Amino acid sequence: MPAAEEIAPLPVPEPTEGRAVPRRVWGGALLQSGGRLFAAACTFATLALLARQLEPASFGRYTFYLAVFALLDALTDFGTGAAAVQRSSTQPERMATTLVTARRLRRRMAGFGALAVAVALVFLDEPDWPFVLLATLYQFTHGLELSATVYKNAVRWKVPVLARCAAALARLVFVAALLGLGVTSAGLHLVATALGSSLANGMLHLAARRHLPTPEVPTASESAELLRLAWPLGIAAVCQQGYFYLDNLFVRAFAGEVELGHYNGAVRLMSFLLLGAQYASLAALPWLTRRRAAGDGAAAVRLAQPLFAGACFAMGILAPHAAGLLGLGFGDEFRGAGPALVWLLGAVAVVHVGAVFVTAAVAFGATRSVLAIALTALAWNGALNWLAVPRFGIAGAAAATLATELFVTIGAALALSRHGAVLLGERPWAWALGPLAFGAGLLVGQWMPGAELPWAGP
Repeated sequence: MPAAEEIAPLPVPEPTEGRAVPRRVWGGALLQSGGRLFAAACTFATLALLARQLEPASFGRYTFYLAVFALLDALTDFGTGAAAVQRSSTQPERMATTLVTARRLRRRMAGFGALAVAVALVFLDEPDWPFVLLATLYQFTHGLELSATVYKNAVRWKVPVLARCAAALARLVFVAALLGLGVTSAGLHLVATALGSSLANGMLHLAARRHLPTPEVPTASESAELLRLAWPLGIAAVCQQGYFYLDNLFVRAFAGEVELGHYNGAVRLMSFLLLGAQYASLAALPWLTRRRAAGDGAAAVRLAQPLFAGACFAMGILAPHAAGLLGLGFGDEFRGAGPALVWLLGAVAVVHVGAVFVTAAVAFGATRSVLAIALTALAWNGALNWLAVPRFGIAGAAAATLATELFVTIGAALALSRHGAVLLGERPWAWALGPLAFGAGLLVGQWMPGAELPWAGP
């Protein structure tokens, strides 16, 4: 850690921002989206290689554990990322103690997650269990990733985006190298994937060191305060990852590992298409927090409306080409997941509203409401998958995902209303642009070569 006089803190925008969404928020979202495009291309290439080189059941297991690791990521974070931004974006002097406390909590949660995986592997017949357990250790590097808080508060995303791109490229290189050596073990490829993520976390910390304050020992009250702020967000994040990936358990149990691999091909495409929602809401968290302090209850609406309309138009174009996209990316055997992908495209459009509203609820301090929504959504998703997957297979799982995202969006809207947000007070007509844009996109998509009738499934 450099000496105190060498520290070069990044400038944080003053809380005098106007009501319009700042260019820095849109710029941050665009920069992150560009980085995500590169990272997604690398991830897509990685999955495409593995889909063609691994046995179908082995590829299904690989994607299953990717879902498990996504859940572990949320568990290790345990709300500390958002809590650190919320706490330090308006009180920069608390950055040092915030980071120390958050890193300490992340290490504990990473240990808990690794122990949980180890216990589960004792009862599961997993052929690659030593490698799966080894791969979980990358969770301990998430404490280093907290250094990105200085960039988040300043809404300067260049370094975090470069780190994400480096991680994706490293994962692709490592997996390609293993395949070149003839390695077809799903577990070893999981280790390669985890290694790429660990390297990126380390690089991000090294780049941010000169902007970090000198570490300070937090008081017991400061640690307790961060924990009170983080734990509802942490449990909510675990539940959010849970209801996003819970269908993997039902698909694996009722449809088998081969269909699980096909379904997760569609889920990976969905994840790629969520970049606008993820990064616009992430980039906007400090701004939304400051707008809340200024008494602006409609800031989330001004951000969500154009995102929703744009996402609906894009999903309408893609819907008639769902099967073709899966076949092109992963092989013709994946085309059967086309109906599932159509349902997931609908979920993508909804998430572009829901992600903003949930982030705004965090900025408003409605963390208990976010937790209640996530817990209820997890139970709702489990019930829907229990009913739909045995009858409709992977299309039923995808339909359950869409219904769950609708539930979350409505719940977040109600929570914001209770905290003073005015969701229909500004340009209520703009919400109608979403369905209209979807219809327009669908017409455009059906005129394009290779279009197929998308309406299938439950």
